[in-house]
Amino acid sequence: MDNILFNIASIIGITLLYSAPLIFTAMGGVISENSGVVNIGLEGMMTIGALVGATVGYYLGNPWIAFLCGGLGGMALALFHAIATIHFGADHVISGTAINLIGPGLAIFMSRMFFDGIAMTKPIPFENTLPRLFKNTFSHGSIANIILTQYVTVYLSFILVLLVYIWLYKTRLGLRLRSVGEHPQAAETLGIDVYKFKYIGVLCSGFLAGLGGASLSLAVVANFRETLVSGQGYIALAAVIFGGWKPHTTLLACLLFGAAQGLVIFLGSTSLSIASDLLNMLPYIITIVSMVLFVGEARGPSANGQVYERNK
Repeated sequence: MDNILFNIASIIGITLLYSAPLIFTAMGGVISENSGVVNIGLEGMMTIGALVGATVGYYLGNPWIAFLCGGLGGMALALFHAIATIHFGADHVISGTAINLIGPGLAIFMSRMFFDGIAMTKPIPFENTLPRLFKNTFSHGSIANIILTQYVTVYLSFILVLLVYIWLYKTRLGLRLRSVGEHPQAAETLGIDVYKFKYIGVLCSGFLAGLGGASLSLAVVANFRETLVSGQGYIALAAVIFGGWKPHTTLLACLLFGAAQGLVIFLGSTSLSIASDLLNMLPYIITIVSMVLFVGEARGPSANGQVYERNK
């Protein structure tokens, strides 16, 4: 019985660890799409955030500055998506696809430039990674220690969900941002600067996606490598749709998809003879099956993905 409880606790602990990057990134997707801009470029923004976070963390030795710089790296890439879709009326999906192609390529180029031609950053010393909370609070090996002794990014991600919910549904600025995503023409007649709120939405999504990538390279692992993100930006986007473009239900979707990754890691550490390729496929299979079975004809904000031209 104790072994079963410890195994369940291990899966929960791993689930929380791997859900945090998804939560950061998915909250960015929620904000962007509620402003009416589809952002499928989350994968590329996560990748840049992971590279910038790992690089700054290695050279400066300060994980908090590195974490912030990872977010700014994702925001810088999001600016191109914002300019293309908002000012030049580019198709949101095509622009996001371009971002997803540019992000990994640019990250590898920058890694080779800063690390002597190597397509991965050098490992960050353990003391320079983001801290774990409650590290010495619970007895070693206890269930509470396994579940609650997590990197600070896990707790920050849950706080972020609450802040995004309050912003979108309890503040005037959140109401204006959502009105821009629902009916920008009506919002403009009320004196709301539609372009400004769309820029806010996209830039916030890039910043949070960058934080999601940085939480991978500064907490889950201690460096950047080409396969680090590996589709997690797409899973975060699926979580946004699965969660109905709302922060609290998107959180539940992230936990579900994080649990899939946690299960893979747990099964990989056991003596069960399961092919590694099959295990690696499991999170993506669960994501696809969940979307097919439970999402149905999901509809986001009414004007989401539509090109908007300001009235002259």
